[in-house]
Amino acid sequence: MGITIQNITGNTAMVIWPKMASCVDSFYSIMYHPNWNSMLSSYSRKSFQREERVPTTRSSFVVENLTPLTTYIMCVTCQSANPSSDQCRVFNTLERDPASASSTKKELALGIWLTSGVLLLIIAAVLLYGCLHLLCRRRHQRLRERGGTIILKNKKINLIALLSPTRAPFQPQHWALPQGQSM
Repeated sequence: MGITIQNITGNTAMVIWPKMASCVDSFYSIMYHPNWNSMLSSYSRKSFQREERVPTTRSSFVVENLTPLTTYIMCVTCQSANPSSDQCRVFNTLERDPASASSTKKELALGIWLTSGVLLLIIAAVLLYGCLHLLCRRRHQRLRERGGTIILKNKKINLIALLSPTRAPFQPQHWALPQGQSM
């Protein structure tokens, strides 16, 4: 069959093969496996870890997500048949691409920044809750020290007596402001 493998990088490789007349109504099967030695030189389809199906209209395919610095065997057959030795090639991937390495570093940095931002928001929320709780407690304490009396537009109101469970039900006339005054 005569397949060739080109444009090999750390995690991709392009496989090119001649079109087969017997494969017009079907598909090509691209099978590949890392570590050729671990396959014990067999060409059984069961030996391959990965398989891609490509329409017969194409005669090339870019295999992605390969491992850098790894030996692979790649075979191209028609209709998922068991490959023969002339349908396979062994190749080595290169070192990790500098672009993908810097992309990985950027993703890691972004993850760290997002995590630290969320932690800072949680800490700020806890501190805000603590401050508001403390402020409310101090106001309540000051109100008790003054005997529960607040002054509202020159009118004293005893909150403790107002909120007492023994007090009679709420009566609006207690809250009425003198004529001509507004809040």
